[in-house]
Amino acid sequence: MSRLDGSLDRVRAAVPARFEALVSGVRFGQFVSVGVVGAAFDVTTLLVLTEFAGLSAAVANVASIETAILVMFTVNEHWTFADEGGDDGRSLGRRLLRSHVVRAGGSTLQYLLFVGVFYSVSVELAVAGVDLWLVLVKGGAIAVAMLVNYVFESIFTWQVHRE
Repeated sequence: MSRLDGSLDRVRAAVPARFEALVSGVRFGQFVSVGVVGAAFDVTTLLVLTEFAGLSAAVANVASIETAILVMFTVNEHWTFADEGGDDGRSLGRRLLRSHVVRAGGSTLQYLLFVGVFYSVSVELAVAGVDLWLVLVKGGAIAVAMLVNYVFESIFTWQVHRE
């Protein structure tokens, strides 16, 4: 038994059965991978809307978050949680609605962190005309929200504890 296996066994033993499914390293890895795709859409949308469309960072951030939510839901639905839930349109609609409700919490956290840090800490950091401070703050806010979203998406949207 490797050191990692022993550590995972200790974590599993400490986690209540309802949350044991959250300890899936494969599922978490998939969720993080999907999060990277979502973050790319999120940051790209934010940059396009602020740099080219002239929207404020606060307004563009709302549109970029929604874009990422829809992209990540679609990929998670067909890959990370492909074995969860029914295949009919009604089940899909319920999962999409639950995902939006769950992600509203993570998105609110991400938005507050982004706006709080971006507007309270003034840093001039641009390369080739791109505001890298905007990208760094956005990335940090996404990382924190991703952890919250993983737990709540797993439990409430796809209900992995019912496996």
